[in-house]
Amino acid sequence: MRLLDRYLLRELLVPLGYCLSGFLLLWISSDLIAELGNLQEKKLVASEIAELYLVKTPEFVVLVLPIALLLALLYALSNHARHHEITAIRAAGVSLWRLSLPYFAVGLAGSGVLFALNELWVPDSDDAAQAILERHVLPATARDKIQNKGFRNARDGRLWKFREYDLRTGLMSGPQVWEREPDGSQLLLSAEQGLRTNGVWTFFEASLRRFPAQSNALAVLVLQTNVLVRPDFSESLPEIRSELKISSGNVLARAKKADLPIREILDYLRLNPHPLQANALYTKLHGRLAAPWTCLVVVLIALPFGAASGRRGVWVGMASSVLICFGYFILQQFCLALGSGGYIVPWVAGWFPNLAFGVAGLWLTARVR
Repeated sequence: MRLLDRYLLRELLVPLGYCLSGFLLLWISSDLIAELGNLQEKKLVASEIAELYLVKTPEFVVLVLPIALLLALLYALSNHARHHEITAIRAAGVSLWRLSLPYFAVGLAGSGVLFALNELWVPDSDDAAQAILERHVLPATARDKIQNKGFRNARDGRLWKFREYDLRTGLMSGPQVWEREPDGSQLLLSAEQGLRTNGVWTFFEASLRRFPAQSNALAVLVLQTNVLVRPDFSESLPEIRSELKISSGNVLARAKKADLPIREILDYLRLNPHPLQANALYTKLHGRLAAPWTCLVVVLIALPFGAASGRRGVWVGMASSVLICFGYFILQQFCLALGSGGYIVPWVAGWFPNLAFGVAGLWLTARVR
């Protein structure tokens, strides 16, 4: 790494650290003031409150990292421009694109961090935070159990219902599985318990009944056994968890970025190749894929305003870039709403803000003299 790159990186990473730390302290303070009464009702002590905000930190970082990177870039570029360092560097034969290489490297690293946080840590942190809040309200075993629900496997044509399902162990109590046969009849598998182990579903105290296609015909008992193994049942535990999460609430309608990771969307699509909420689901998928690249878009937005701020004032460049950044997030939410409603195709809804602002940033940077 050249000496110039190390210098530019140091001048960027220091304000980036300050911005992230400042946002974190501001968020914790404001949220703690707003939620203090609720935390007291939940009977949380000081150590548990600290644990709560620790597990919620990844979700907050996902939200503020692009904004912190924007402000840090503007601060660093404005300082360089104010002291005529950018002019001197370019006079030495270094182009603006080559000068910006460390910034693009930080933007690419930020995109990788956002993707990892969003897909690996944030979904679990949301569940962990809820578990801490309910620690003195519900027993740990009750939080992982779902009562009297069901789900549909459209891929294989099966309808599942159960009395209770343990999300942690995958143990299903009172399962009933309906299957439609080619001749129009239906098979009903009923059991006291069902469990998937080593990729195979095993049912205990099970019976299998056939319901003929004729509505007035009586059901016929086909099989009754203590243990019934069904290797043809392909429903995996992650697929079931994703299907229950998506189909049981307004997950697709929420704008919260941390609610539905890509792996859960794909698990759901494996069970439901043609979902009823296809527009909302595919828009959510493309939005999740496009979200981490916001850090690179931020670099492209900041470059033309920060690098040229020496000629027209530091605050003009910073204010313009901040306004453009907010415009980006407004356009992003507007496109996601249009995509979820079916007014534009999902991939356009997810990727258009990045493409529009990225191309605009490239064009503006190329015009910087």
